Amino acid sequence: MRRAVLSADGEPSAVAQTVVDSAEDVPMLGTHVDATLDWCVGVGRTAPRVGGGSTPALWEILAGTAAMNVSAARMLEPHLDALSILHEAGVDLVAGHDEWGIEQVDAGPDSSWGVFAAEGPGARLDAHNSAGTWRLNGTKPWCSLAGHVSHALITAFVDDTHRRLFAVGMRSAGVRPHRDEWFARGLSHVVSSPVDFDDVVAVPVGGIGWYLSRPGFARGGMSVAACWWGAADGIAAALVPPASSEHADQLALVHLGRADAALWGARATLVEAARTIDDPRPGVDERLLAERVRAVVSDAATITLAEADAALGPAPLVSDHDHARRVADLHLYLRQHHGLRDIARIGRAVASVGR
Repeated sequence: MRRAVLSADGEPSAVAQTVVDSAEDVPMLGTHVDATLDWCVGVGRTAPRVGGGSTPALWEILAGTAAMNVSAARMLEPHLDALSILHEAGVDLVAGHDEWGIEQVDAGPDSSWGVFAAEGPGARLDAHNSAGTWRLNGTKPWCSLAGHVSHALITAFVDDTHRRLFAVGMRSAGVRPHRDEWFARGLSHVVSSPVDFDDVVAVPVGGIGWYLSRPGFARGGMSVAACWWGAADGIAAALVPPASSEHADQLALVHLGRADAALWGARATLVEAARTIDDPRPGVDERLLAERVRAVVSDAATITLAEADAALGPAPLVSDHDHARRVADLHLYLRQHHGLRDIARIGRAVASVGR
């Protein structure tokens, strides 16, 4: 299996190598949800965080996992993101630091985490403070693995317009994930359904509006892009054998070449972004950086999917379980990128500064 590498010397970091190797020992990685989440919790105890020189190693962990199994990366990324968010807020459950008192919802070093911050029509989650205790009521859409994770960081409205982040125990009374509403063929084991909350105790993490305004918000979006890149690299690996065959024609080489060039450009973009994060310079807009990174990587992954379809035809989509699953998973995962709307934000940002 090819390794996703972002380091300058072309060798994976030791921590990334160790984590990806450990994934090979997980029974039914990505399909046995509880076993995969247990592995995610273990990874989270030692995984590096974005920034401070550790960004390439973290992104190699995510990309290497996605190259192996996209669903597993889709489970690992939000768990690590939640730990990073908590760290930004002054909470380190492994070290025993808890500035916000999330032990009140029984969170600890063995917790598995989701991050639920999406909004949608017809669904609203409100938080009310009653006698010093915050409680959640309403419905939150797009809650991935809500029936499996032990805890979540979740945004809720504290008035008509403002939202705040809360930690909540997902096994609390009054938490009811919707059932039988996930018909996806991609990421079929990463069920993302609405969840109803009925007077559920929660603990605030950060102030009003902190979740969206914190520095790490944009960095989390780039970590998702690292997963896309790793998943696409895993698909591109299937183009090598037919292009290496003595019977290969020019088209097989073209398909491989186009995918390779696109992924090389995406890798270079991730490398530059990691350098920018780890060695921050004045005036860098990390939100714009994240939009650019996600656009470049999304385009590269889309090109790779198209080249794989053209080069390999329908056979592996119907006869190769791993390839078919990887393709379906990545197609759905890429829908976290909002296409032209996200590109428009780049254009708006560039136009506003006149360059």
